Amino acid sequence: MRGVETVQRKGIMICARDSGPGIRNIDDVLRDGYSTSGGLGLGLPGVRRLMDEFTIESELRRGTKVTVRKWLK
Repeated sequence: MRGVETVQRKGIMICARDSGPGIRNIDDVLRDGYSTSGGLGLGLPGVRRLMDEFTIESELRRGTKVTVRKWLK
């Protein structure tokens, strides 16, 4: 997590990265209730709703990177 700033606003940016198996279908993991581990399936969809900016990049057998930003009002 780190602070971010533009000419007009300030906020925080969080970048989470892993070197896991990657995500085969990003649309699936962003759908409420979808889980490959038996959980509630609310993690990534919840983060996407809470943050102002959300990006996810994934490559099979290489891992996933999620970057989010929340701007101060």
